[in-house]
Amino acid sequence: MQINGVFQGGGVKGISLAGAVRAAEKYGAEFHQVAGTSSGSIIAAMIAAGYRAEEMKELIIATSFASFLKRSPIFNLALIGPAIRVMLKKGLYSGEALEHWVRQLLQQKGVRTFADLPKGKLKVIASDITSGKILVLPDDLAKLGIRPESFEVARAIRMSCSIPYFFDPVLLRLPSSISKRKRFSDQFLHIVDGGLLSNLPLWIFDRSVSGSRKKMIPTVGFQMVGKNSDKPHIIQGPFSMLQALVETMLSAHDERYIEQSNRYRTIKIPTLGISTTQFDLSREESLLLYESGVRSGDRFFEDWSVQYYEEQFIKYQQALKI
Repeated sequence: MQINGVFQGGGVKGISLAGAVRAAEKYGAEFHQVAGTSSGSIIAAMIAAGYRAEEMKELIIATSFASFLKRSPIFNLALIGPAIRVMLKKGLYSGEALEHWVRQLLQQKGVRTFADLPKGKLKVIASDITSGKILVLPDDLAKLGIRPESFEVARAIRMSCSIPYFFDPVLLRLPSSISKRKRFSDQFLHIVDGGLLSNLPLWIFDRSVSGSRKKMIPTVGFQMVGKNSDKPHIIQGPFSMLQALVETMLSAHDERYIEQSNRYRTIKIPTLGISTTQFDLSREESLLLYESGVRSGDRFFEDWSVQYYEEQFIKYQQALKI
């Protein structure tokens, strides 16, 4: 059984997505195409590169997410250090350590650029805040004069994972053919977390659905749901307020009501009160998130079939035309 997988962003909670992938594997699902936002783009890329769920689980659990929070010692000075870094770099942390980790994971499977994957296999969602547009990578790069196939996958994922003010935005320089006669500062696009504009892009594969039912490949969304915490954010200064603001902004997608037209194709995974930027996640918490994903995936697939998907898809597509 072939499916397309769309993976929601959710920071460190992303290991729960791997658990749901494990459930999909148990029910015989093979991923035809995959797409993801933020941490969901990491899971999608690992699937595209050939990783299985159990491999993802071991690699993610063995990783210290706190190691991604690197910055120069000068920016660690009490009170003023982080403030200066945000003013200069537009983020508390660079995001380079995260990009390096992803690059190493993909290189173990022989993947560096999008050319190393089957065409159309992977789509990564980012937010172009310079132009105010969703950026679907690698597809939209051609419009910017950049060769999509030569673009590095790890770079695309870092773009999608750049939580505003937490990680630096990624500056994408336009080629001279487009940036000619522009001021130097206008030659760059600022790219941040895709979750700002589309945290669960279920629409991404719908436009390629064939009119023939025999050729229809179901799209299944992997969504992390549930309140981040029963405790309120403790705001003691500008940076605790900034963290609360960013977490609230990104987690709003988790609380959003899923329209009836997408319920039949969405796995909802409880995230057990874990927050998006809880980078000190313990091994026990990671395992609990993974098992939450497995259980949610099992519940979804045990009563699901391609025939049911086709019936519901056609039903709601026709409703949209009325």
